[in-house]
Amino acid sequence: MVAVLGAGPTPYPAAMQQLAYVFPGQGSQAVGMGRALADGSPAAAAVFAAADRALGEAVSGVAWDGPAERLDLTENAQPAILAASIAILEALRERWAAEGLEPPVPAFAAGHSMGQYSALVAAGALDLEDGVRLVRERGRLMQASGQGRDGAMAALIGLDDARLPELVAGASQHGVFVVANRNAPGQVVVSGERPAIEAGAELAKSLGARRAVVLPVSVAAHSPLMAEAAGGMRVALSPVAFHDPAVPLLANADGRPIETADGCRTELVEHLTAGVDWVRIVERMVAAGVTVFVEIGPGRVLTGLVKRIAPDAEVVPADDPVSLDRILSLATVPA
Repeated sequence: MVAVLGAGPTPYPAAMQQLAYVFPGQGSQAVGMGRALADGSPAAAAVFAAADRALGEAVSGVAWDGPAERLDLTENAQPAILAASIAILEALRERWAAEGLEPPVPAFAAGHSMGQYSALVAAGALDLEDGVRLVRERGRLMQASGQGRDGAMAALIGLDDARLPELVAGASQHGVFVVANRNAPGQVVVSGERPAIEAGAELAKSLGARRAVVLPVSVAAHSPLMAEAAGGMRVALSPVAFHDPAVPLLANADGRPIETADGCRTELVEHLTAGVDWVRIVERMVAAGVTVFVEIGPGRVLTGLVKRIAPDAEVVPADDPVSLDRILSLATVPA
């Protein structure tokens, strides 16, 4: 049983207004993730065991032993990241309990792309078992979506955000071209049809980008080419039970609060074809008073992005043993 971030008779329990939990998405995976944690934490081991049972195969084995080529497959990476992220959260809760502390209730939880599923599980809006099954189906549908239309993505570094409308207008003359991820100031990922992406990469350089790299992927994530995947996910989500989240979640596209079960379901469909505006999400949390971000998941991708967006914020990666004392200090002693 995965413990959720908060509970109580009011819509949300008393939260630490300065604290937020953020959950990484695909790309944060690495062979071996979560293995040492599961060896030392019964709570973390139970999460991986539950994920294995839900999928009918050992996703834990892929996460722990690889090989990397197998783990990097979308259908494996996404459930493995979700399991590793929730395992980290449960290990933290286990440690807080051992210290006689009440786990903190964050003011917000937010996930980057596929990390939104981890955020929903953590907030009690979605069961872990349903979550890993859904992200596996999500990966399968994404890979199949847009067949016959050569999809591509590119990373642009150092382009002034003010030039993005000009870039989109120019590249769109060559096909579908959208901003898939606004990850940090001057760091975006674009997505769409390959001719448009290749043209856009060249145009970005002329507009001042320091680097424009077409990525080695065949899926145009967070673009209209994912319309078939979005339709498939709507069908896959329909029989799944959702609950109102125990803490506010923030939508990928615009950072608006997600506070109901229906809102969670809608988000998981819409974010396949819409972009991820991580800059706006972080800025909205900071504006609401958040000063401490805990990245719950493998790797440090969001730690770096949050520091670029909000340099004065404290960012604590939960997969870092050195940070454990700081994370423990966020909890409170029961009254």
